[in-house]
Amino acid sequence: MINNFIKRAITGVLFVAILVGCILSNPLSFGILFTIISALTIYEFGQLVNMRAEGVNINKMITMLGGAYLFLAIMGFCTNEGQEGSKIFIPYVLLLLYMMISELYLKKENPILNWAYSMLSQLYIGLPFAMLNILAFNYDPTYSSVSYNPILPLSIFIFLWLNDTGAYCIGSLIGKHRLFERISPKKSWEGSIGGGVVAIGVSFVLAHYFPFMSMWEWAGLALVVVVFGTWGDLTESLFKRQLHVKDSGTILPGHGGMLDRFDSALMAIPAAVAYIYALTWF
Repeated sequence: MINNFIKRAITGVLFVAILVGCILSNPLSFGILFTIISALTIYEFGQLVNMRAEGVNINKMITMLGGAYLFLAIMGFCTNEGQEGSKIFIPYVLLLLYMMISELYLKKENPILNWAYSMLSQLYIGLPFAMLNILAFNYDPTYSSVSYNPILPLSIFIFLWLNDTGAYCIGSLIGKHRLFERISPKKSWEGSIGGGVVAIGVSFVLAHYFPFMSMWEWAGLALVVVVFGTWGDLTESLFKRQLHVKDSGTILPGHGGMLDRFDSALMAIPAAVAYIYALTWF
């Protein structure tokens, strides 16, 4: 028990340190980190469905390459603000076509499921990670330049971590009413509300130090991240329950796999992007 706690603690500290350090450092380290994370998470997804989903045999290397390229393509598009940038997506389109056409010739057991899971890997994992670039890079039409803002993408993970920690602590103390017992019997309404309150409380601190958004805009972002992060967590729980597995992988000692660590982010990131754009409409 103690050894497992120490293992979890060391892994958690290193995980947070690498993530925070690479995001804050510069755009290059940000891009390298999430290209690798996207590729590894998709590879883990492919490994999982090939082993546990009956009749499925997707090409893990191709789907992994697709997710990595999509991240880099959107990063290139965001940093060039679309100037000749749309051409960068052509190789990705060709890769998607390959995923579809190759099943005509491979004579696998269930090509329809292979299509479905291959495309799901891009939609469920590849696209959300790639959308981090939309949060990280901001185009200034006045100076026709793109700036890197690490605080916005980092805040997504801060809110998710605070929500998870708050939900666990408060849920352990006073949690009585199950949030979604059919899928995740340990989660409680009390814990979820408590975690959300903690995240929103910290958003006021971020608003003080980073006033590029107002206090209420920061609070709204925290609320969006908490709500959609919870749905993201439940979605992965349902996915694992259907495949009859406890953890998505073993790459992070004591914490499971990459999908286990980023499940909440996979819905929180697109929701955050939609929220940020919605702010510009008012």
